[in-house]
Amino acid sequence: MSGADERMVREELSALERVRTLLQEEPYVLPPSEAQIVAELVRLREELPKAKDEDAPALLQQYDLHHAWLEQVRAARARPEVDPDSPYFAHLRLEEEGRSRDVFLGKATRIARGIRIVDWRHAPVSRLFYAYQQGDEYEEPLGDRVHAGEITARRTVTIRSGELLRVDAPEGAWVREPGGSFHALDRSPPKLAGGQGTALRAHEVGHAQGRRLGTEGVVRADKHLPDIAGLIDPEQFELVTRPSSGFVVVRGTAGSGKTTVALHRIAWLAYSDPSVDSDRTLVLVFSPALREYVSHVLPALGVSRVRIRDYREWASDQRRRHFPQLPRKTREDTPAVVVRLKLHPAMHEVLAEQVKRSARASDDPDAEAPEVVPGAGAVWDDVVSALTDIELLGRVLGAADPGAFTEEDLRRVATWVRDRAAEVVARAEGDTEADPTLDLEDDALLLHAWQLRVGPLRAKGGAPLRYRHVAVDEVQDFSPLEIRVLLGCLDERQSITLAGDTQQHVMKEAGFTSWSGFLRQLGVEGTHVDTLRVAYRSTRPIVSFALDLLGDLLEDEPPLVTREGPPVELFRFTDHGQAVAFLGDTLKELVRHEPMASVALLAPDDATAALYAEGLRAAEVPRLRRVIAHDFTFAPGVEVATMASVKGLEFDYVVILEPTASHFPDRPDARRVLHVAATRAIHQLWLTCVGTPSPVLPVVR
Repeated sequence: MSGADERMVREELSALERVRTLLQEEPYVLPPSEAQIVAELVRLREELPKAKDEDAPALLQQYDLHHAWLEQVRAARARPEVDPDSPYFAHLRLEEEGRSRDVFLGKATRIARGIRIVDWRHAPVSRLFYAYQQGDEYEEPLGDRVHAGEITARRTVTIRSGELLRVDAPEGAWVREPGGSFHALDRSPPKLAGGQGTALRAHEVGHAQGRRLGTEGVVRADKHLPDIAGLIDPEQFELVTRPSSGFVVVRGTAGSGKTTVALHRIAWLAYSDPSVDSDRTLVLVFSPALREYVSHVLPALGVSRVRIRDYREWASDQRRRHFPQLPRKTREDTPAVVVRLKLHPAMHEVLAEQVKRSARASDDPDAEAPEVVPGAGAVWDDVVSALTDIELLGRVLGAADPGAFTEEDLRRVATWVRDRAAEVVARAEGDTEADPTLDLEDDALLLHAWQLRVGPLRAKGGAPLRYRHVAVDEVQDFSPLEIRVLLGCLDERQSITLAGDTQQHVMKEAGFTSWSGFLRQLGVEGTHVDTLRVAYRSTRPIVSFALDLLGDLLEDEPPLVTREGPPVELFRFTDHGQAVAFLGDTLKELVRHEPMASVALLAPDDATAALYAEGLRAAEVPRLRRVIAHDFTFAPGVEVATMASVKGLEFDYVVILEPTASHFPDRPDARRVLHVAATRAIHQLWLTCVGTPSPVLPVVR
């Protein structure tokens, strides 16, 4: 190393030695036990009612003091302690009014003997690290006054087991060798670059994107979509231009164009039959985010009046129309065994047998209480009876899927359903304290039971609900029962497009196992399934990484890939604050150089998403948005979201946050979730990890 390099490393070694000496010589002292304080509070509370008037004020004062002391003790115990093995991850040197001071950022705060370690999440001074670069001047309110000065040093460090392993600074990066010496890295720092504008986004629809798609919104005499040959390959074109009646079933790996085929097929049908571009055509997707995405694409294809809904929304509306007397509220705490049984494919046979049995017994079981909608009461009774008849459930489910449910499972389901039905009855009988709810899965059961018992579902005017065409995207996450409801709503053409990929199947309870089994459960066994074999969205490194994630879940030969790109990279950190600092610098540079780029930071859960969003907001990353309730904008910028919310979407850049062993153990569902997250990336994919990486991750740089 050069003299300057050696000086910088020695500075960091010296700083770490001072910090560890402090922590050793002045160990953290636990606050006193709460027990004595609580005992005194109890004594004071017991004395107050019988105290003399002249003594009461003093007792109250003592009670208030002890209560405040208890809160301080509890806060001190909850406060994190600086870890001597990894006390901080960043070093900031500030020059103010001719004086220099060093500040270290970590997961806890400790200020003593001239050493300042602050919690990066809460300390105001940490803003200087995230919002400024080395050499920048600052003027910021910190504490009770405004501080002005210059950032003379801004470094991140990696410390494990009490040893300094790496130093990163604007001047360079240095790493420790196994023998203890340091050497300078000669490679350029990692960066996100070169992928701007590769993802489809809303701001382009009707402008550049609309022109590229060649959609002026006029019907061509030749019945061909304008410029379609430049957008889709011959295999996709053959599927798009299939006859307007019957089933089209499309499978393919992530990014192979399944959604493209489904949407272009609607546009193709609309060119020859204008009635397709109406509310008689329904596009159903599995999430609100994908619904918003599709709602921007179809108008660019000259199709503007088609209904685009997520399935939960559509089914809920239909159930409320047909069963207005039932609760409107649904719950999210339904036991997994109840969800799994209600979505099981064999529930079609269970309902069919129950409907036949009850119809023979009585044509009008609710004759004494006229229904708001004729037939609704009988259908409700059928569903409740079917779900509480353990003999019927055991016989039908046992024959269809032996061993899937134990007798105890069936009893738990029956008890759950009886309790929910009792709440509905209690409210109907005037019990204002009853708060009945339905399970989300009840919508499909009730609607299918209506079709079996009463007949076709009804449109708003009361006529049979009939669709000219239905397209279902991400069909692998729908249950066969949910798709059966849709099949019952098709007109005489029976025109439907189903698109999906079993390798992206993340809804374990939905019951999708294979295409042949799925079609058999729908009663359309023998329907041909077309496979798209070219992966257009992602680059070769991303596709290879995503397929390796699947392991033995990979179903086919690897798809053909059309583009090369940067390697997939994994970055490990000792602390979340260090990861936020790294991403903050990288993302600010990316937004500055590629203002039209779309970036997704995908977290395993809401808590992790919130942690990174707050940190990056403090780092002043431009165009940063936290996605809540699937509210993606599809505009340039950086969106922090959960992995569960991005099915079917795509972004120029993707960073997978915290793919740790605790979040993603070696299980099929974990592999599929990571596979879906990885394949959202078009140009470049990174992973950042604090802690032990998941065992399902392939070896990456």
